[in-house]
Amino acid sequence: MIKWVKYLTHMRKKVGISRIFTMLVVVLLLGVSWFLMFGFDFVWKDSASYSPIPAFTRSPGSTTKPTASPKTSPVSGKTTIQFNVPFAPQAPFGEWSDDRQQDGCEEASAMMAIHWVKGDTSITLEEAKREILAIADWEQEKYGNYHDTSAKDTAGRIFKEYYNYDNVRVERDITADDIIKELERGNLVVVPADGIALNNSHFTPPGPERHMLVVVGYDYSTSEFITNDPGTRFGKSYRYKKSVLFDAIRDYPTGYHVPITKVDKNMIVVEK
Repeated sequence: MIKWVKYLTHMRKKVGISRIFTMLVVVLLLGVSWFLMFGFDFVWKDSASYSPIPAFTRSPGSTTKPTASPKTSPVSGKTTIQFNVPFAPQAPFGEWSDDRQQDGCEEASAMMAIHWVKGDTSITLEEAKREILAIADWEQEKYGNYHDTSAKDTAGRIFKEYYNYDNVRVERDITADDIIKELERGNLVVVPADGIALNNSHFTPPGPERHMLVVVGYDYSTSEFITNDPGTRFGKSYRYKKSVLFDAIRDYPTGYHVPITKVDKNMIVVEK
């Protein structure tokens, strides 16, 4: 290498080769010599700081598999759980101007659950309206209010007092899987929710801030809860994605549109 540099310097003086050309040739020779000695390995190791990227490190023979929800029930082996619960909207004939029906989701949900307990598979619109109004009038007479009832008061007042049905309980701080477990046990679930977050296209926009509906099943193959949603006449067996329904679950205080200051994930469990 040194001989080549001396030779180029001699030729530059002898034949007038420019200094710049001589320097370019020297740099090129240095580069070729470096490649012959080290190759590219040093360059790659230096740029990676000699450390593999953690996301790409694997144990020998290991494979990476995404975590997936089961496609069938671990209890029954079926793809879907669904109870035959009679359905009726909270305003059976669309009379939403009546406050008792406008705010009748708790009454309608409890009514559907109780008829399921009795073994009924259907209920007429006339029967549903009559029953929803009867519950609301009873609440007004006894408690001075029928508008919104929390999960605790829906269970205590409507189920236990009005219907005289005690095989019902309230579970607090639940997860989505807690709902599925109750369904697996053969129990019905009633949940309070933020109706706006449900994003149901059949609701009058933006939807009710305080809403209650009945969870009648779960589809493992699509990760959907199956509901009887009294907020719409299209609510029979209405499906919500698992995450959508659970994210919307939010208990609310009893009273007329009392401000909601926190998110409580509660549910009412109805057993036969």
